[in-house]
Amino acid sequence: MDPSRRTLSVVKRPFHQPPLSELKDVLQKALQTNFAHVEVEVADCPDLRNKPFTLTQEGLGGAPRIADVGGVSYLTPLVQLDKNYNMDHIAELCELPGAYVIGPGAGPCHHVGVNSEMMANLRTKSKDQPGQLNTYIAKVNTKNTELIVQEKLKDCRDFSLMANLLLCEGKPGKVLKITAKQRTGEENFVTCMRLALKQFYKEKMVGIAGSFVILKGKARLHVMPDFSKVPLNTDEEMDNWLEFYNVPAPLVCLSEFVSTDPGLDLRVEHTHCFSDHGEGGHYHEDTTPQEAEYLGYFTPAEYLYRIDQPPVCTSVGPGTTQ
Repeated sequence: MDPSRRTLSVVKRPFHQPPLSELKDVLQKALQTNFAHVEVEVADCPDLRNKPFTLTQEGLGGAPRIADVGGVSYLTPLVQLDKNYNMDHIAELCELPGAYVIGPGAGPCHHVGVNSEMMANLRTKSKDQPGQLNTYIAKVNTKNTELIVQEKLKDCRDFSLMANLLLCEGKPGKVLKITAKQRTGEENFVTCMRLALKQFYKEKMVGIAGSFVILKGKARLHVMPDFSKVPLNTDEEMDNWLEFYNVPAPLVCLSEFVSTDPGLDLRVEHTHCFSDHGEGGHYHEDTTPQEAEYLGYFTPAEYLYRIDQPPVCTSVGPGTTQ
């Protein structure tokens, strides 16, 4: 049997799914404390196959669910190279074979040859349709670490170690449309929204996912280099190992965040981005706040699927402790 389709543990939990009108008000209020210009509205999702998004399917509708697969604990303190997964298999485990999938994760090291960041953007295969693959990976340039190499995956629907994915049918429908300009606060675009959900909904678990574009300015990204040969036990050791870049817009970001972790070792916030200028990676924040301009479309998920949860939790790494 393909090792990426091995038996995996699955825990399914329903999300609290507030009405879009309520989420609109919660996020509008929070973002206004962090950006000079904000508009959150309930809108029809545009065709996200078009620029600037260039995604694989038209919308974010139809049985939306979030899969939190693996975790940073499979990367630290030393990598577990057997932790590889198959997207078609993940869709089956999430009870949505043939799903449209977008989101951040680690690229398939057994296919790429090195560690990398993944920007999943695909329709998975099923008995009814052949699927479509538009997934990008970003890796460190081996000849010049100051440069990023971004490329599309070819003939590979696998990934390694971890991913935070939105799965849905890719249908058009109502979504949250969010625009934000000129950052005035300390939180990045995603963290600001996640903390707002945490404060408002408290112990109720709300999951949001979708895509946003950084239209103007620059953003701080990291790209994982090849696997560390020495143990990574602290955030400082992790930061010293990662490669960081200041990357210009436009950047197409694939993002998910949850308001609270009900004891499942969730990565509560995770965003990766790709571009048409050959750069991508893990989003941290914009670095030109006066120029920053965001446009995003998001949907609340119905269910969480926690897949292959690590037996030991780690607090090392961005997005693991917020």
